[in-house]
Amino acid sequence: MKKIIFLDIDGTLMNDNGVIPESAALAVRKARENGHLVFICTGRSRNIIFPEIIEVGFDGIIGAAGGYIEIGDNILFHEKIKKENVQHLVEFFDTHEIDFFLESNEGTFSSKNAKKRMLSDIERYLLDKPDFKEEIEKGFMPFYEMLIEGEELIRENVNKIVFFGSDSLPFERIAQEFESIFTIIPNTVSAFKKDGGELSILGINKSTAIMKVIEHFNIRKEHTFAYGDSLNDLEMLEYVQYGIAMGNAHEAVKKVADDVTESHDQNGIYNSFKKYGLI
Repeated sequence: MKKIIFLDIDGTLMNDNGVIPESAALAVRKARENGHLVFICTGRSRNIIFPEIIEVGFDGIIGAAGGYIEIGDNILFHEKIKKENVQHLVEFFDTHEIDFFLESNEGTFSSKNAKKRMLSDIERYLLDKPDFKEEIEKGFMPFYEMLIEGEELIRENVNKIVFFGSDSLPFERIAQEFESIFTIIPNTVSAFKKDGGELSILGINKSTAIMKVIEHFNIRKEHTFAYGDSLNDLEMLEYVQYGIAMGNAHEAVKKVADDVTESHDQNGIYNSFKKYGLI
């Protein structure tokens, strides 16, 4: 019986250095050879799902934390943040000197100091992990290089916002400011300092996108699997029939999961696919 599998990227399909373990890529290819569907299901917007990820081979993409669905050459769903909400956020962050960037499918747009801040975080991360220099540069430098500076930030094509931690304003105060219009979670990328976060469209998440995908393929919920590690994976792990947390997952994610596999670098994806007869 055909199953459908949804895989988060950062911390799940990819390790903490931004590289896909070969065992995970092999598991995806074998599952598809066995007739199952495999989807990316990520907080990333479409333009930062880099070619080396796509080249693994997937049947479709859920991006922007559920705000975007792509199947083949077709866009099944795409909800963007209202321009007035982007304006509110840009003005608030500028007032409080918070570095941020705006994700869209057309590009990722940096506030005045965000690109410099990102490079600083990557360099710090390299100092902490000198043995993984090549892997870290391969995984994270593309993020830095694709940031666009000096463009208009109050835009109509924004999918998601990522902000960096600030000594002047705690995460809780930022969450309070935007809780009525955005879903707000702490930063999900290991190379960036804590206290930052991500904002996406309120009421849209990975599980709402999964509902649309399985309806499109006429696949029953009992044949659904999902793998994740972060707080934006909670809804999808609770929704699918088999919600599986990575061994490196946030403790809150492990608590809602039906099962916990090994970490990304301990062949967690491959071992779990094998356990459930997907490969």
